Amino acid sequence: MHRATIFDLDDTLVDSGDAWARVCAAFAARHGHHWGPEDDTALHGNGDWATFVAGLCGGAASPAEVVETCTTAMTGEVAAGRVQALPGAVDLVLEAGRHGPVGLATASPRRYVLAFLDKLGLAGRLRAVVCGEDTARGKPAPDAYVLAAAGIGVPPSDCLAVEDSPNGIRSATAAGMPVLAIPRGGTSLPAAVAHLPVAQAPDAAAALPLLNRLLTPRPGPLVHERLA
Repeated sequence: MHRATIFDLDDTLVDSGDAWARVCAAFAARHGHHWGPEDDTALHGNGDWATFVAGLCGGAASPAEVVETCTTAMTGEVAAGRVQALPGAVDLVLEAGRHGPVGLATASPRRYVLAFLDKLGLAGRLRAVVCGEDTARGKPAPDAYVLAAAGIGVPPSDCLAVEDSPNGIRSATAAGMPVLAIPRGGTSLPAAVAHLPVAQAPDAAAALPLLNRLLTPRPGPLVHERLA
């Protein structure tokens, strides 16, 4: 039985991947880098995203500058309504809250995270919010999930993680948590990661019945589930 749920934020609850890529691409362009599809791929689920973007700038910018500039831009995107919750995501958080405490483990900066949580009215429903500033190592290291579990006061093995990215799934698994995977845009997980989640759904709305079953006490071993 899982007694708590810890969610990732970007591309799990929030349709923000394109906005982050756009903001980071604009930053890199100001320092002479032409953003390509391979950069989109490298950015997705990258716990050290600011270091990655700074590295594209040829030493002309520091990770701290990347965080400050891109956080300001993303907070503006939220305020302008250009970043929205994914369909069914709020219901997913509320359902998890019916079963036990809920937390968040994200690599995104706190200023952006709180702006979005406040917009959705979810800030008061989360017992722990772990952001990029809170850990020395980003995903796929387990630090964010371990810290979130500690903040909730529940052992990691009793927490269910909800994730979209391969790095996030690796992070939660390394922390000792079973994972409900919702791959971004219904994409397929790479073979090296696909066997790790205990359940998988194509989107947040479809994940709701899986989440409910995973958080409801039942006898017997955990069975892997998947919705196409």
